[in-house]
Amino acid sequence: MIRISFRQGLLAGFVVIVLLLGGAALRSWLVVEHFVDQSRRNGEQALAVTASIQELGERTVDMERSARQFLVLQDDAVRQRFDEHLGQALAVVDRLDTFAAKPLKSLLADWREQAEALRSGLDHGAPQVDLAPVMGRLVDLNGLLKAAGKHWIDTQNSELLIQLEANRLRLGGQIAVALVGALLVVMAVGWWLVRPLRNLERAIARLGEKRFDEPVPVGGPADFRQLGRQLDWLRQRLAELEADRERTLRHVSHELKTPLTALREGVALLREEVPGQLGIAQREVVDILQHNVIGLQRQIEGLLSLNAAAFEGSRLARRPVVLHDFLAEAARRRELHSQARHLAVRIEAADKTVSVDDEKLAVIIDNLLSNAIDFSPEGGEIRLLASTGNGILRVECIDQGPGVADEDVERIFEPFVQGRRKASAPRQGSGVGLSIVRELVRALGGSVSLLPAAVGAHFCVEIPHEQQH
Repeated sequence: MIRISFRQGLLAGFVVIVLLLGGAALRSWLVVEHFVDQSRRNGEQALAVTASIQELGERTVDMERSARQFLVLQDDAVRQRFDEHLGQALAVVDRLDTFAAKPLKSLLADWREQAEALRSGLDHGAPQVDLAPVMGRLVDLNGLLKAAGKHWIDTQNSELLIQLEANRLRLGGQIAVALVGALLVVMAVGWWLVRPLRNLERAIARLGEKRFDEPVPVGGPADFRQLGRQLDWLRQRLAELEADRERTLRHVSHELKTPLTALREGVALLREEVPGQLGIAQREVVDILQHNVIGLQRQIEGLLSLNAAAFEGSRLARRPVVLHDFLAEAARRRELHSQARHLAVRIEAADKTVSVDDEKLAVIIDNLLSNAIDFSPEGGEIRLLASTGNGILRVECIDQGPGVADEDVERIFEPFVQGRRKASAPRQGSGVGLSIVRELVRALGGSVSLLPAAVGAHFCVEIPHEQQH
């Protein structure tokens, strides 16, 4: 099967568009050229017909004058002049015949007959009284020829305008067809290219979000397909590396936890002076050891919690929960923590039942609420909101603390990242709470984001749910 590349498809699209629009432009040029040429010919014919009719009128006057003089003088020179004028007039009549103007045909034939009758009358010595009607008829025919010539010219111009209007309508239809065809080609090429580009964008976004479980299907041009296959290989490679990282981190954490526990117990024994009484300097050293051992143990426990969240994310267990009661239960679990800071937790949710993984959602809300309590000022308020719409459960946690600095927004969900703005109270966490939230939200097929807020931090979690009836 022939696979067209991106460049070939784009070139083919441009060629088709150029052919369509170029064909319409060429047709327009040919129509204009034909109209200009026909208009020029009509103008030349009109000028020649008008000049010839005018010349015929002048020759007729000369003939009439020569005939009258001959009838009076009977002079051969005058008669010869008449014959010359008649010959010139007949030449003009023959010239008018060449234009094939139908309105002039019968008048020119009549003019010849009258001219022949005038010459025959002169040849046979007809009296002036008999020839006067003939000469008058010639004058009348000149007037009729002038009117007929003008009518023929007007008819020619009208036919040209009618032809131009027909060509204009035909040309307008052809241009419309060409534009529609070009638009269809653009839409087809755009659909052919934009769809795989969107798939590539989604695939790259998923890779950036560490979602390695979905393959990378990319259609369209051959080079796009090849790029999709390379991205899918990269996805598999990153998934292997991520699994190795988590496995190594889990093993290292467990290996460190056992000797660290023994070290912490030994430091505790020293602090309790079980081996013997300590001096002031020795007690200070023991305090430093105990503080750092506790901090190191907290970091290891945070790593274990993060790995557990990543592992648990692969298993989902949906159960029906009532939103208001679920948030109220989460607030009760943190009641001692919030009361110690004199904080009020306000629940804003309807008594609606949805089907979600309640265990993972409880961990998500606990981490967000714990974070909000740590950063809220004494006597402040924390709002927990829940709403549903279009199959999406939206949970929001809003506090009145210092918020998140602009430079920390992009990295606040990374492990062990603690923002530049300090909490209102000393924190005991390791900085993995929001990372756990992100891992669990991704496992639920949703997203977590930090929304802009004038005061405090505004976290928003959106996950799909099943409506309970």
